[in-house]
Amino acid sequence: MATAGQLARAAADLRAIFATGKTRSFEWRESQLKALQEMIACREKEILEALRSDLNKPEYEAYLHEIVAVSSSCNFALKNLRQWMTPEKVKTSMASFPSSATIVPEPLGVVLIISTWNYPFLLLLDPLIGAIAAGNAVVLKPSEVAPATSFVLSTLLREYMDTSAVKVIEGATPQVTALLELKWDKIFFTGSSKVGRVVMAAAAKHLTPVVLELGGKSPVVVDSDIDLEVTARRIISGKWGCNAGQTCISPDYILTTKACASQLVEALSSQLEKFFGEEPLRSNDLASIINSNHFERLAKLLDDDKIAGKVVYGGQLDGANLIAPTVILDAPQDSLIMNEEIFGPLLPIVTVNKLEDCISLINAREKPLAAYLFTNNERFKEEFVRGVAAGGMAINETALQFAEHALPFGGVGESGMGSYHGKYSFDAFSHKKPVLQRGFKGDSAARYPPYTPEKLKFLKALMSRNMFRILRAMLGL
Repeated sequence: MATAGQLARAAADLRAIFATGKTRSFEWRESQLKALQEMIACREKEILEALRSDLNKPEYEAYLHEIVAVSSSCNFALKNLRQWMTPEKVKTSMASFPSSATIVPEPLGVVLIISTWNYPFLLLLDPLIGAIAAGNAVVLKPSEVAPATSFVLSTLLREYMDTSAVKVIEGATPQVTALLELKWDKIFFTGSSKVGRVVMAAAAKHLTPVVLELGGKSPVVVDSDIDLEVTARRIISGKWGCNAGQTCISPDYILTTKACASQLVEALSSQLEKFFGEEPLRSNDLASIINSNHFERLAKLLDDDKIAGKVVYGGQLDGANLIAPTVILDAPQDSLIMNEEIFGPLLPIVTVNKLEDCISLINAREKPLAAYLFTNNERFKEEFVRGVAAGGMAINETALQFAEHALPFGGVGESGMGSYHGKYSFDAFSHKKPVLQRGFKGDSAARYPPYTPEKLKFLKALMSRNMFRILRAMLGL
């Protein structure tokens, strides 16, 4: 593992490379994105095997959520890169007439990307695509909690990428601590809010801007007058079909009316059995809990006396870090499971007297990374979108908002700050530099001393934007 001194030298080397302008050219950016594409295409099997080793991730999930997602982001960036790099012309006002103005996107410099373990391939490379597209030099820190994927990524990126400008640092807390002591031009962190606070505090010492992709308790509100079978399938897909619930935008709890709750439980139970069988712990389509620490944390949530007797589906545990899809009905607000992000295959249902009560219950908590609503009621859709504060939303769906390149992805409040995906990734690692240009003609004496009453009159006329007043002032009337 690299020492603090070695990390400091690596960062200095990256600054020297960035200073040469190497990473700024379209050709370099394009070549590195194409190298990523080639790596994914040629080494897919190794990547999938690493994901299976770390998370027992089903091949279908690993391919769709990690391989396809990164490949799609890379293709999108390559398709749009030249346009993103092109300075944007903007209008100017009378204040600088005659003039022209542009907004020039420029790379921030040397950036640090710290990834997490639940999607260890996607959540390291997706930000990297934005950082490269924007023309930066990059340090990547994969998660040591997913050691097989960390090793494969480190090996493959050194083989395929320009290692003078893209460096991978493996390690654990000592390496992360040493990296955070250094000055960066941006830090992009994905992980828990606890570690996010540490990252932000370290960044503040150098006035380094940060993107924090955190999490939170993402609610799902379910109306009664809807297709509950489709609703159940989509909730299951976003919860248990996404890494066994170990996903930052996974549905964390359901809010529904007392009248609808039993029907929803029946629909969820029926579809879960259809997807994972009568013995879900033996299913090949359910990911494992990442390690024993997280397994014990989730087991503790189930052992809470306040939810005793409230498990209406599942609840089985296996010593091999497997937990069956579990549904809990009427989880009390003061239970452990309702007071921390679950990040696992447990899904509590909270009942309310009327659906409108859900908005105030959601807003009484910290702002979540995602909020979901299933309804046909157009009025309530509008109330929900307007009234619920969240990083992002999906109506009659879960998790798919993450896959849309045209939508920014990011949190708000406790769920994070900053956003990325598509052009938003390019923007996250760029500075939008405003450039005003003028010639030497059209230089007005009115802007220079001495400041006479006539000049003040002309200034006030300009501020009024009234052409008649401006003409009168210019003529001295």
